[in-house]
Amino acid sequence: MGKYLNPKADLTFKKVFGEHEDLVMSLLNALLPLDAGKQIEHVEYMTNEMVPENPGKKNSVVDVRCKETGGRHFIVEMQMNWNNEFEQRVILNASKAVVKQLGTSEDYSLLQPVYSLNLINDVGFDAGPDEFYHDYAIVNMEHSDRIIEGLRFIFVELPKFKPQSIKEKKMAVLWLRFLTEIDGDTEEVPSELLETPETSKALKILEKSAYNEKELNAYEYYWDAVYNERGAIRHGYKQGMAQGMAQGMTQANRENAQKMKTDGMPTDLIAKYTGLSPQEIDLL
Repeated sequence: MGKYLNPKADLTFKKVFGEHEDLVMSLLNALLPLDAGKQIEHVEYMTNEMVPENPGKKNSVVDVRCKETGGRHFIVEMQMNWNNEFEQRVILNASKAVVKQLGTSEDYSLLQPVYSLNLINDVGFDAGPDEFYHDYAIVNMEHSDRIIEGLRFIFVELPKFKPQSIKEKKMAVLWLRFLTEIDGDTEEVPSELLETPETSKALKILEKSAYNEKELNAYEYYWDAVYNERGAIRHGYKQGMAQGMAQGMTQANRENAQKMKTDGMPTDLIAKYTGLSPQEIDLL
């Protein structure tokens, strides 16, 4: 019943951070562990499809992928439900971003660092209740201050975030408040978000009136898939039956896919949201 859509949905997250360079740059500068004087000043978007050179290898798609002009590469992912495969997928995608930088005759010195920022709307790490920000680098086991530059992984558990956790970084607090306090029921927005140009612009993008009927249907189907997946995961853990969990997820995804197909959504979008293959969708 609110004025806005939830920014964590696939559709809205990509509209905010996948179509506005200034907003994704602000988010990255706020949440990445960048050294003083090394803030990002300009980014350009890259294709979010990570296609391997060998057609027999696994293809993957990330939410947002961009790079500085001639510099560092960035991957941004919003993950709604935690599962044990997510960490491995993050490693795979970041590694692909390294490999795809060089041609066969180019020198290794041209490689640029890859930062992977992963926002998780779930609790997935074995850490204390106040540890919501997890920073991973390639470090010397005996001297952790010695880091091999090249890959950096950041995981942010949104449910654990509290505004007082990072007082020294105003924009980090504002972006995390934007992601955790704005949803489909929001009518009154905190004044700090409205008064800050970056979050104010992002809020404008989230206004329901800016979306057509097909987009709103896709948005609703996305949340159906998220809740069905979460319910299946929780049920599977509770029962200790991985097979039952997979069957439950598949049935829920089939039901959502049938609704999407009836509404005329393209097959590639249905496949993306449900995990079904185009062949399975054609048979529905």
